Amino acid sequence: MHGGTRSGAGRRAVHIDLMQLEKLAALQCTDQELAAWFGVSPYTIAKRRKKPEFAEAIERGRVRGRVSVRRAQMKLLASGNPTIAVWLCRQLLGQRDVITNEHTGAAGQPIQFAVKPDLSQLSNEELRQLQSIALKTDVGRRDRAGTRRP
Repeated sequence: MHGGTRSGAGRRAVHIDLMQLEKLAALQCTDQELAAWFGVSPYTIAKRRKKPEFAEAIERGRVRGRVSVRRAQMKLLASGNPTIAVWLCRQLLGQRDVITNEHTGAAGQPIQFAVKPDLSQLSNEELRQLQSIALKTDVGRRDRAGTRRP
């Protein structure tokens, strides 16, 4: 952390108190917030994180903060808070509300819809070809000769 070749050259390392760091990490402070608090750049926090004692202090603090939040949630649950009860069941037990939306037509039948294309731009020959194709595919309502069935 010292630069230069002569004695005392380079920037002085900023002291970051590990106890204070751990307390801030317990509040779930981001690296950006930690850097602002200690008056250093986020890069400095990232670089110092490579030192085991620095990384361990942050991790201890983060774990302590999560445990604190969980303790507060459990107190709310014990006090009978229904909102936290539902939320914890979803988070911890994987429970979900399943809502099925099903759309149906009249009397529960499938929804009927018709596509009405604009055929005004087709030539007479194209219309005859289209009619021929439609007669072949509309088996349920017409016989092979093209006569409409009831």
